[in-house]
Amino acid sequence: MRRLLGNRLQNSLLLRLGGMFVAITVLAVASMSTSWMVAETTQGSGQAINLAGSLRMQSWRMASIHQRLLQDGKPEHRASLGEAISRFDRDLKAEPILAVLPADETAPLNRVYRQVERSWHEQIRPGLVRLPATAAADAAVLDDIPEFVARINDLVKQIEEAAEAKILVMRVILGAAVIATLLVVALSIYLVNNILVHPLRDLLEMTDRIGQGNLAMRTDLTGEDEIGRLGQAFNHMAEDLSKLYQNLEARVAEKTAELTIANRSLELLYHSIARLYSGPVAHDTYAILLKDLENVLGVGHGLACLVDTSGAQGRVIASTLDPARDIDVCGLTSCSECLANRALSVHPLKGGTRVLSLPLSDSEHQYGVLQLEMPPGRSLEAWQTQLLEALSRHIGIAIGTARRIEQSRRLSLLEERAALARELHDSLAQSLSYMKIQVSRLKPLLPAADAGPRPGDGPEAGEVLAELREGLNSAYRQLRELLTTFRLRIEGEGLAAALQTTVTEFSARGNIPIALEVHLAGCTLSPNEEIHALQIVREALSNVLNHAHASRAEVRVLCNSDGSVSATVTDDGTGIRQPAGAHHYGMTIMEERARHLGGQLTAENLPTLGTRVTLHFMPDKQREPVPPIHSVPQN
Repeated sequence: MRRLLGNRLQNSLLLRLGGMFVAITVLAVASMSTSWMVAETTQGSGQAINLAGSLRMQSWRMASIHQRLLQDGKPEHRASLGEAISRFDRDLKAEPILAVLPADETAPLNRVYRQVERSWHEQIRPGLVRLPATAAADAAVLDDIPEFVARINDLVKQIEEAAEAKILVMRVILGAAVIATLLVVALSIYLVNNILVHPLRDLLEMTDRIGQGNLAMRTDLTGEDEIGRLGQAFNHMAEDLSKLYQNLEARVAEKTAELTIANRSLELLYHSIARLYSGPVAHDTYAILLKDLENVLGVGHGLACLVDTSGAQGRVIASTLDPARDIDVCGLTSCSECLANRALSVHPLKGGTRVLSLPLSDSEHQYGVLQLEMPPGRSLEAWQTQLLEALSRHIGIAIGTARRIEQSRRLSLLEERAALARELHDSLAQSLSYMKIQVSRLKPLLPAADAGPRPGDGPEAGEVLAELREGLNSAYRQLRELLTTFRLRIEGEGLAAALQTTVTEFSARGNIPIALEVHLAGCTLSPNEEIHALQIVREALSNVLNHAHASRAEVRVLCNSDGSVSATVTDDGTGIRQPAGAHHYGMTIMEERARHLGGQLTAENLPTLGTRVTLHFMPDKQREPVPPIHSVPQN
C-alpha cells in the first residue's frame, strides 16, 4: 500500500504542476535575493568613489597651502594646512571607503589602498607637517604629490572597477534567472499542454461523441497520474454506459414485444368478440377465429368440436385442417377424450405431435372443445394460455347465448301456437263438432235408399248429405291433426328428439314399424324451420297411415354437404293411385309449407311398391352473407 501510494505520489500530475510552479518561484526568489545582496554590496560605492576622488583635490590643495606657507610663513596658512591634513586623515579612514574594501587582503583594491595609506602616513603627511630646512626638501614633498595623486586615482579606479564588477555580477545573475525562468515557464507550458490540455480536450471530444450516442468510444490515456486514472475511469464509465444502454435496449425490446403481444391479443379478442356477439354466428366465423389463433400463436391447425343435443356424440363445427386429411369425429382425438376434459389439457399423438384441448363452456354447460395442434418441442407461454382460455370461454358463452336465444324463440313460437290451438279448439272445433251432430240428426229424417223416392224429395239429397258428412269428418280430422301439431313442443333437445317422438307416436297409432335416421350435424335450423319440417313429416306419416296401407315406413332427415337439408318419408304401401279428393288438403298444405321454407316438395311412386315424399330446402342461416374478415396481422 505504501509503495502504491508512493508511486501514485511520484507520478502525480498535481505534484508535477506544483514542482513547476515551485521551480519558477524559487528562480524568481533566488534572482531577487541575489540582486538584493549584490545591490547591498554595491551600496555606498558611489560615496566611496566621491570621497576617494576628493582625496585628490585635497592632496593638491594641501600642496598649494604648503607652498604658500613656505612663501610667506603666515600662521593662518599653517592652520589651514593642519585642517586640510586632519580632513584628509578623516576622509582616508571614512566608512564608505572602508566598506568597499574587500575582505581579501590580496585583492588589488586593498593593495592600492594600503599603498595610498602607507604613502600618506610615511611620506606625504610627514613632509607636509614638518617645516623643511632647505628648498630641496620642500621641492621633494611637492614632487611626491603627483605620484601620490596618481595612486589615489588608481584607488578611485579600483573602487569604480569593483562597483562595476558587482553590477556585472548582478546583471549576469538576473539574466541567468530570467533565462532559467523563461525555460522553466516554456517547459511548464509544454508539459501542461501535453499532459493536461490535450488529454482533457480528447476526453471532452469523446464525451461529446458519447453524448451523441457513440458508446464504443474509448480513450488510450493510461498511467498512474490523475489523467491516466481519469482515462481509465472514463473507459469504465463508457463500458458501464454501453452495458446499461444494451440492457436498456433489451428491456425496451422486451417491453415492446410484450406490448405487441398484448396489442395482438386484445385485437384478436376484440374482433373475435365482435364476430361472436354482433349477430348469429355462422360456421365460417369459427373457422376465421381458428385461423386468427393460428396466426397469433404460431401453432398448428385448429379444430372446434361441438356436442350434439343428445350429448352422446360430437361434430366438427369448424376446422383449418387439410381437407385431404382424415378427420375423425371430434377431430384430432376421439370424441370421448374431447368431452372428458373439463380444463385445458394436452394429448400426445403419434410422431411427437401433441393436441391442446380447451373446453367450450359457459357457467352452465360444456358445449364442446377447441383443439390446436402443437408442433414437437413447442410449449405455450403464459399469455398464450390466457388468450386461449379467454377466447374459448367467449366461444362457449356465445354458443350458450345462441342456444338460449334459440330456445327462447322456440318457446315463444310454441306459446303462440298453443294459444292458436286453444282458440281453434274453443271455436272452430266446437263448431265442427256441432255440425257433425246436426248431420247425424239429419240422416234419420231422410228416406232409406230402398224405399224409393218420396214426393218432394230431391234425387240428390242423399248424395249431398253423404258428401257433407265426408267433408265434415275430413275437416274435423284435419283440425284435430292441426291441433295436435300446434301442441307439439320441440324442447331444448332439438328437431331430432321431436322427430323421434313423432315416429314413436305414429308407429303406435298405425301399428307399423317406422325407422328413423337423423344427421343434422353442420346444419342449423331456426325454430320456425324446425316446426315446418316437423309438420311436413307428420303430414306425410299421416298420409302413410290413412291412405297408403303400408306395412312399414322410413323417415330420413339429413344435412347435405352444401348445407341444405333433405327430409324423406318412404313407405311400401299402394302408392298414389288417384288425385286427392275435394276435401283432402294434405298435399296442398305440405307444398305451402315447403314454399314457405324456400324449398321444394316432391311426391313420387317407387318402382316397385310404395311412395316417397321428399322435402329439400336451404336453411336461412346458410344463406346469410359471411361478415367481412378482419385478420390479425402477423409479424
